[in-house]
Amino acid sequence: MVNDRVIEIVFFRLAVVQERQGNTSTCLFFLLESSKITLVSKESKIMKRVIVFWALITAGLCSSFFFLQDKKPTLYIIGDSTVRNNNKEQWGWGTLIIDLFDTSRINVSNNAIAGRSSRSFTNEGRWRRIDSLLKPGDFVMMQFGHNDGSYPDTSAKNRGTLKGTGEETVELQFADGRKETAHTYGWYIRQFVRDAKAKGAIPIVLSMIPRNIWKDGKVPRASNDFGKWAKEVADQEGAFFVDLNAITADKYDEWGEEKVKLLFPGDHTHTNREGAVINAASVIEGIRRNPAIGLNQYVLKQ
Repeated sequence: MVNDRVIEIVFFRLAVVQERQGNTSTCLFFLLESSKITLVSKESKIMKRVIVFWALITAGLCSSFFFLQDKKPTLYIIGDSTVRNNNKEQWGWGTLIIDLFDTSRINVSNNAIAGRSSRSFTNEGRWRRIDSLLKPGDFVMMQFGHNDGSYPDTSAKNRGTLKGTGEETVELQFADGRKETAHTYGWYIRQFVRDAKAKGAIPIVLSMIPRNIWKDGKVPRASNDFGKWAKEVADQEGAFFVDLNAITADKYDEWGEEKVKLLFPGDHTHTNREGAVINAASVIEGIRRNPAIGLNQYVLKQ
């Protein structure tokens, strides 16, 4: 007979995996452990039949789960620390926007990473991984700019991009002999858009959130640089554009400098949780302003 302790351990571990990692890992783990029990239970025909029975049931459930997951669209979000942060003192809006979508009908995957520009996000292979996951009907929301402002160099962060949306390049050589062709900010955004469309996904380009900087009682807009270039690429490539910068900046202007500064702990770029909620709401507001954006159908009604 199969050792009862073995079965007990397997099902306990199964429960832990299900709690910590979700149904996908549970399916794979259960099938693996079922095969292990079958090997242990060679001397018991009855137990082998039981294990095979459970394995078949699990396989069927897994197949159904994978099928449903594949049919369910995913919203992929890419960007920098203003989109995804450590969720302690500073928060990114991409972490909280999930609460504004009907997640029974759409998956939301925030893949933004702190300190990245459009260039470094590309060079590190982060976009390549997301591109490999895209399927028709998915959405890609992108917001870069805060880390793109420096001139391209070979420093440790090597994240600067050339200004504009053109085809200008600069050749770089690192100390280890590695070479890189750096492009404009718009060039990198254009690659994200084109790659997403090639997979049948819907790209949505966002201007970056405004900083806590004031001039004559107003927050300067990004309409002369990164916001402008983001819109130019979206228009040129037939992608949707959400002017997140302007939508939130309009709110800041209305509330005033004293109130707005409470949203920015530590610096003028990163918001606290309340500020991230405001920016997430601004993204949704921008989506709703354009009924043609298919993502509207997954936004929860307020």
